[in-house]
Amino acid sequence: MNRTAWPPLLHRVIRTVRSRSLIQPGQHVLVAISGGPDSVALLSLLHHLRSHWSLTLTAVHFNYGLRGAESEGDQRFVESYCRNLDVPLHVRAVRIDAHPRHNSLQAEARDIRYRLMQEIRTSCGADRIAVGHTADDQAETVLLWILRGAGLAGLSGMPAVRNDSIVRPLYETTRKEILTHLRTAGLSYREDSSNTNPRYLRNRMRREVIPVLTQVVPSSIKALCRLADLCRADDQHLDQEAAARMAVAVTWDSTGAWILDRRILVKLPLPLQRRCLRLLLRRSDPQQHPPSLHMIERVLRLASTPESVSRVDMKAGHIVVTTQSLRFLPFPIKHQGSRRHWDDDTPRAPFPVPGELIWSGTGQRLQVQLQKYDGRDAIQGQERILVDADRVTHALTIRNWLPGDRFCPRGMGGHSKKLQDFFTDLKIPVARRFRIPLVVAPEGILWIVGYRQDERWVPTSSTAHCLVITVNPPPLTEGTA
Repeated sequence: MNRTAWPPLLHRVIRTVRSRSLIQPGQHVLVAISGGPDSVALLSLLHHLRSHWSLTLTAVHFNYGLRGAESEGDQRFVESYCRNLDVPLHVRAVRIDAHPRHNSLQAEARDIRYRLMQEIRTSCGADRIAVGHTADDQAETVLLWILRGAGLAGLSGMPAVRNDSIVRPLYETTRKEILTHLRTAGLSYREDSSNTNPRYLRNRMRREVIPVLTQVVPSSIKALCRLADLCRADDQHLDQEAAARMAVAVTWDSTGAWILDRRILVKLPLPLQRRCLRLLLRRSDPQQHPPSLHMIERVLRLASTPESVSRVDMKAGHIVVTTQSLRFLPFPIKHQGSRRHWDDDTPRAPFPVPGELIWSGTGQRLQVQLQKYDGRDAIQGQERILVDADRVTHALTIRNWLPGDRFCPRGMGGHSKKLQDFFTDLKIPVARRFRIPLVVAPEGILWIVGYRQDERWVPTSSTAHCLVITVNPPPLTEGTA
């Protein structure tokens, strides 16, 4: 195709793509298209570039069904448009909860969209995912974060490249330029009625605030985008600085747990303390979501309090704050909705005799020793139990509770009880039950650590040897905000 036939806007987009290394000639690009003006313009521009750059284009459209006939109309429009361009199209019907519990409807849709785009990218072998965000979208995002009182990370807005695969070729293109391109090229597009709904703050920002700003300062969109670029460069530099500090202060294990030296943390300047925790907790989140400032400040308050020993529960695990360290312990179960799943990855650890280990679910240190039993050292309680060593096999393990577990609580005359009922009677929250370690022998459960020993293995007058099992520290109390 002759370069003189290219639409004027394409030259600007190529400059963005080249200067930010978004797309390379010969790559396969998966293009997200909703049918709106931005995504229609994006696909049309990449289609013009396809032959000259030897690009392979594939499109993807998501139908959420939230706007009834209008959503179906969007899908038919996109199908027709891609057919005319001879671009293969993947259509995904996505149904989401109209009233999500922990997220806004738009955020819920966005998370699903990005996850599915990555899956489709992998299945079709694409190198990049191109989305149609413009300079106006960036300016709106920065303003929204300013109103939330965000730091540098929020003021950085949207990156031109996300997760090394999602790219934004219209990153430096305004919505006005997009509409001019569509009008000149004679391209139609769909209008999303939800974009006029004032219940969404972004819509009010777009329709009420941005027009006033551009009247007062015509270059306001460009200025906000420049602010985002400057903040991102500073933010990345500070992240590198924090990562260098953490390299000598943090140790990780294969379960995703980590230990941060508390003494090193509290000696850092407060901005670096916040940033270190933010990086660690984001890495520990299954979706790589950053923690809230409230959560970071709560942990720092506990870490800066002398002799503080507390625990802070989070979505993906909890942080145990001791006098020496901050230890992140991921939950040992998988969550999906309100259901809980167990599989071959259910945490369990061999507990050699003699030996010791730290249980990742709570950070407790457990020890076991074999010794002679003469009846005089029979002190037992929440932190220490004795087990008749001749009545259990010494191939001990420590694991979390599993459905169907039963034991014979000491003091119940040998009667067995479901562990689930035992927890319920003690009013132990469900989320905490899965973190409590159980010491288990092939013959059965020996100890619900910190709560109750099994009656069957308690030493008697005929016991010659016993296993002494201890836990330190005892179960922690919840940290206060």
